[in-house]
Amino acid sequence: MREDSFSAFDALLAGGRSDPWTHEAGQPQSYAPDYELLGRLLTVSVRAGDASESGRFAKGIDAWLAAEFRRAGFAAAEVWPRATRPRVLPRDVAVLLDKLPRALAEEVRRRLPSISAVGPSDARVLGRAYDKQVDVCIARWDRGPELLVSTKAMVSSFAKNLPNRFEEAYGDAGNLLGRYPLAAVGFFFVQRSTILTQDPAAFERTIDMMRKLRAEPVGFGGTVGFGGTGGIGGIGGIGYTATGLALVAWEDGDDAEVSIDVTAVPEDLRPARFLATLVDRILAVTPVSHHVAVRSLRERRQIPVAEDGEDADDDGQGDGGAALF
Repeated sequence: MREDSFSAFDALLAGGRSDPWTHEAGQPQSYAPDYELLGRLLTVSVRAGDASESGRFAKGIDAWLAAEFRRAGFAAAEVWPRATRPRVLPRDVAVLLDKLPRALAEEVRRRLPSISAVGPSDARVLGRAYDKQVDVCIARWDRGPELLVSTKAMVSSFAKNLPNRFEEAYGDAGNLLGRYPLAAVGFFFVQRSTILTQDPAAFERTIDMMRKLRAEPVGFGGTVGFGGTGGIGGIGGIGYTATGLALVAWEDGDDAEVSIDVTAVPEDLRPARFLATLVDRILAVTPVSHHVAVRSLRERRQIPVAEDGEDADDDGQGDGGAALF
């Protein structure tokens, strides 16, 4: 199967999934993102001279967020971009491939990239007003889109580019939520940490922008919190379920290493809160018989309910299941 824009990350994404939740049963929920993996993914791009606001650098962000949702327990075949090619594949097709004889399954997999209607290179969904390429998505035909995340990167020219990012993000929120009001819709922004010294005013505007893009969010326990009024939800009825911000740092050179710095980011915008809020939203609007593995991980107990739509011998993980604990 030919390479794609994610192929450079395949080896980094091939490892087993760790448990992202750090709390014990009965304790307040605590989510710990795998920042080391994000740094390694972005290092691939930086060392290749592709540390731009698009291209492989941006794909590294998408690959990391998708990996985080797989860590949270969502089925590998339902989270796009997938860790293997094709990056977008209906879950039912992935299940079929798992059931076919090996030789036939390999032949079908080989042909999939040439059948864009079955295995497209990008996840595109119809919004209220226009089609939108979604960077990270969780979907099944019987549930529809459950998670729609847009990502953006900014490594230079902060003050110049920030207004455009705000306008794009604002329009996308209304477009997606206008058609999928129950979906968890997120906006994740990565900036190079040089913004703190080169243009601190732009960083302050970034924080303000990220909060205003957000509707009244739902906290870890399902209660309203850490949001405040004045976001899109307050002035137009529509806003992102969660917005997240990360700062990344590296020294230019052939041996550059990207590190993640969240200490300067307010707690309500940190990746941990962003990811946990989106997981909470998905679970809040689905019955307990959906996403049972995710619920079991988050609640630190084995939930005695069978996953809807799964065969008895199917763990729902598609191309790489993981134990709950």
